[in-house]
Amino acid sequence: MAKTPPELSRPTNPTLKTPSYPKQRTTMSVSSLYSPKLSILHLALCVSLFTLYHIRFLHAPPSSTSWSLMHHWERVTNCTQELESMAEKLRQAVTFLPLKDLRYADTAPQGHTWFMSSMYDTHEEGEVQYQQFPSESSKGRLLCLKGKETHDGSWNSYALAWPEALPINATLLKGLTFVSYNHYNYDNIWHGLSAMVPFVSWHRRNGCESPSRWILYHWGELRFNMSPWLKILIEATFGGAPYIENFEGVNDSQPVCFEKSVVMRHNEGGMSTDRRIETYDLMRCRAKVYCNLSLEGRISEVNKQGLPVIGLTLFMRTGPRSFKNESAVIGIFEKECAKIDGCRLMVAYSNNLTFCEQVKLMSLTDVLASPHGAQLTNLFLMDKNSSVMEFFPKGWLKLAGVGQYVFHWMASWSGMRHQGAWRDPNGDECPYGEDDRRCMSIYKTGKIGLNETYFTEWAKKVLDQVKIKKLEEAAANKTNASASICACG
Repeated sequence: MAKTPPELSRPTNPTLKTPSYPKQRTTMSVSSLYSPKLSILHLALCVSLFTLYHIRFLHAPPSSTSWSLMHHWERVTNCTQELESMAEKLRQAVTFLPLKDLRYADTAPQGHTWFMSSMYDTHEEGEVQYQQFPSESSKGRLLCLKGKETHDGSWNSYALAWPEALPINATLLKGLTFVSYNHYNYDNIWHGLSAMVPFVSWHRRNGCESPSRWILYHWGELRFNMSPWLKILIEATFGGAPYIENFEGVNDSQPVCFEKSVVMRHNEGGMSTDRRIETYDLMRCRAKVYCNLSLEGRISEVNKQGLPVIGLTLFMRTGPRSFKNESAVIGIFEKECAKIDGCRLMVAYSNNLTFCEQVKLMSLTDVLASPHGAQLTNLFLMDKNSSVMEFFPKGWLKLAGVGQYVFHWMASWSGMRHQGAWRDPNGDECPYGEDDRRCMSIYKTGKIGLNETYFTEWAKKVLDQVKIKKLEEAAANKTNASASICACG
């Protein structure tokens, strides 16, 4: 009989058990002579023959029953052995392909991408682009991975296999596995969040099903860590700390297959604005629940005079892209905030706040003013329709590429209002000429100056808009509080 691969459940027992298959050469070759349909046909034939022989046996004369039974059983046994042989040949026919296909290096993140390049995504209009195994498109086959390479993804590989014919020496992991491809990294909270969002959307649309494990890839290379901020957000969103699979106890040539898996390789690509907003709503709500914060929202907070409180937060950076004269910038915004009844100024630094302190700070913020940087990823934690003001050092507009607009996009995707950006015209000089792309290495770490007149008018304009909006909402007795957005649908 063909041996069944061991089934393991993670993360309660994260140590892989060595499968009981005898060691064999794992050279795989494609065979076009065998298929699951043929196996099913053989099985049906065996069952039919056994049934017919059994009926015939019941009507046979007593003298012939002994010989007939032995003869018929021999035929059924032969049929069973054929099925076992068929399964073994299917097992031998599983073909592993490189996770990173170098033929598509020039268009790595596009289309089917260079990650699992032979596979195409399932994509309904407005939804995430994903692959799920087993599924109708995979013809019921499971995803199997092989290799633990962390420097060259072309040495890691993948294959599809039927549950009854997993690759030789394979280990089967039970439960749901999330397989994430990130073209950038998981340490930067913006890039990490972008890779997480499609999984949250899938989770929301599939009855809040949560993963037993995460497998992280960058360019087909395994990654075993993500930023602490992202880990806690995942824990808050999915109801448990993420177990990042490290394939402990598995050698480089041993396949690992997954009972159920979902693969994402396009981040938020393909998602409609409405779907993105719903996804960020869910993460915001669950982050507040995780941090024991009220879901009532900013609309309900008033000062002693009964006026709506307007939270203005300066979210500062240290080092690259920080303000050259912080006290002067704070003074400008402090002066304008003091002119608005109910305005409360808060100054904070993301590098000395815990995750929940950042969630609380954003829950108290209506206007977020901050230099361009990863700390702005927190903007989705504000109540919807809150405002964002962004600051850039010299040189970014010409040389930074489309990535400089990520927080403008994120504000739109999470239901916020991006109120524009101020770009410092002054800064470090570049010896190559300001349009030379080599200058970006200098501008990227530049610091930000100030324009008192512009900052004053800009702050006044944004605060006036927020004041009017909040007064209108208070008069209409509106509320943006709803525990239902924490639920899946």
